[in-house]
Amino acid sequence: MQPWFSSPAHGPVLAAVLIAGGTGVHAQVPDEPPEWADEPPVLSRWLEEGYVAEVRRQPHRAASRYCDAARYGSVEAQYRLGRLLLHGRDVVPDPAAAATLLAMAAQRGHEKARSLAQGMVPGDHLPDCLTTGEAPRLEVRDSAQEVVPQEVVDRYVSNLPDDKRRHAELVQRLAPRFDVDPRLALAIVRSESNFQARALSPRNAQGLMQLIPETAERFGVRDAWSPEQNVRGGLAYLRWLLDRFAGDVALTSAAYNAGEKAVERHGGVPPYAETREYVRRILGFYRSAQHERPVAGPASLASARAKKPPGP
Repeated sequence: MQPWFSSPAHGPVLAAVLIAGGTGVHAQVPDEPPEWADEPPVLSRWLEEGYVAEVRRQPHRAASRYCDAARYGSVEAQYRLGRLLLHGRDVVPDPAAAATLLAMAAQRGHEKARSLAQGMVPGDHLPDCLTTGEAPRLEVRDSAQEVVPQEVVDRYVSNLPDDKRRHAELVQRLAPRFDVDPRLALAIVRSESNFQARALSPRNAQGLMQLIPETAERFGVRDAWSPEQNVRGGLAYLRWLLDRFAGDVALTSAAYNAGEKAVERHGGVPPYAETREYVRRILGFYRSAQHERPVAGPASLASARAKKPPGP
């Protein structure tokens, strides 16, 4: 793939700017790190690699990574590449391409892009990397690599409103006691209730982990509206599913959404649109197809496992 900065039109000018120490180019600090989003795992990694490259003042690599993600439709990548070309941090500014990219991201609901794009006239000029050369390969194995970095999740939790942050911290504290990776538990709670303790679904699923009455009873939850009881019951169920499906995140999350019997009946993720979208979101958040056990679990793990529910 030919990156935008390697085209004949940009190369000599860029070299001159870099040799001159960036004279005439706006000094602009990188934006905030990418948020914990449900992008496909490989796109999330490209975004984070692009951000790290910006911080390290490696604009070529940053633009390349953002371009890679933007080619696969990442709105965040469109915004970050547009911002990079607009402000010209150690690169030759390209206002026309920046305006196009920011307008594309703004049209798809990106608030920061909308703010930057105000007053700009969008066109149809795109950087070379989005229109020429071969796109990078998106391999299936990329979704089965490292779990989302802990610092990404911690940053997300720290920025939550106070009440939601308390619930997220409760999940983080309790998850290891059930031998569940807190990052997977947070992904489940985020998708289920968005950390709202009073969430109620049309199917009468209740609380932070959206326990239906049968599941609450099955795992000894007396008050599903109690945040701690709800999380304990949901984590016990999640641990049981992880054991049943050998730590397979897709099958475990599908079973959490549709029930383990549905997964077994269909021999995999059931062909329900809601369940498939749910699994996609969990894999996007967690980024690994296989559950990663916490480093160590306290003694209470034994009592959690002892609560194996009746039935198959």
